[in-house]
Amino acid sequence: MRLLSVVIPVKDERANVRPLVQWLRDALTPACDWEAVFVDDGSTDGTHAELLAVAAIDRRVKVVRLRKNFGQSAALQAGFDHAAGDVIATMDGDLQNDPADLPRMLAKLDEGFDVILGERAARHDRFLLRKVPSWCANWLIRKVLRVPFRDFGCTLRVMRREVVEEMQLYGEMHRFITALAVQQGAAVAQVPVRHHPRTAGVSKYGLGRTVRVVLDLLTVKFLASYSTRPMHLFGGLGLTAMAAGLLSLMVTVGMKWAGGQWMTGNPLLLLSVLLEMLGVQLLSLGLIGEGMTRSNFERHGRRPYLVRETANVGDHREQPAEYQRAA
Repeated sequence: MRLLSVVIPVKDERANVRPLVQWLRDALTPACDWEAVFVDDGSTDGTHAELLAVAAIDRRVKVVRLRKNFGQSAALQAGFDHAAGDVIATMDGDLQNDPADLPRMLAKLDEGFDVILGERAARHDRFLLRKVPSWCANWLIRKVLRVPFRDFGCTLRVMRREVVEEMQLYGEMHRFITALAVQQGAAVAQVPVRHHPRTAGVSKYGLGRTVRVVLDLLTVKFLASYSTRPMHLFGGLGLTAMAAGLLSLMVTVGMKWAGGQWMTGNPLLLLSVLLEMLGVQLLSLGLIGEGMTRSNFERHGRRPYLVRETANVGDHREQPAEYQRAA
């Protein structure tokens, strides 16, 4: 039977630890083999001691304590690195996600999908501080990354291990796990899940994360579209700037011939110089990016693709001698 690892980052959730572990026992023990990987992301309210107490009586509970608060993305990455399961699930530690949804999501995964996302059908969050920013962020992510899902902020998700192993989370990248999976070519589906109101602890999210999400969205877009061909982005921008600079210079010369206006006193001349310099800088940045990309792939032996599966593919040295001669 496969092992399900449930990765749960927590910070100052002492009152929620024992109820959540009991929820996990009730929901998962009849359905599958499981483990819970709690990542203590710098808690100061006794959460770590509570986790150790629970782990002492249930070996399925693993505890990873970070040295300080690194953020949810780093905590999730730490959980992934310490999870042993063939399938990895993620959820919040605030009792708003319901582990009872996980067996249904596992069944959906068995239909041939690689990732199953939760969609909070009836959210129990504050309207202005949580729901409105989330709706705006979800709309922006859909438009920029062209990923057709409605709820990117739901932490309840189930993923095959091979998908997780190709991810590197940092910054606020946990919100873009769906996009990262789609970039790998993973088959992704989204299903409605329950969402409970918070009954203990304090939410760690606010409006301040919106700016960080936008900046990380730009990073994800760049990595998705131009990480292996940076010259296509910077070179295109550079050529556009240089073309605009040439046009500005031509207008300046035309104004000189038509009206006798001094070129040195025309601001369009300065604009043309600025645009040409900007174009050269962007082209140079593209060349530097191409060099770094080549170095990254060649030095680390990486390939610009991911293989889902193979058939009759192996080392040619292991093939029969007569096949090698025929080839």
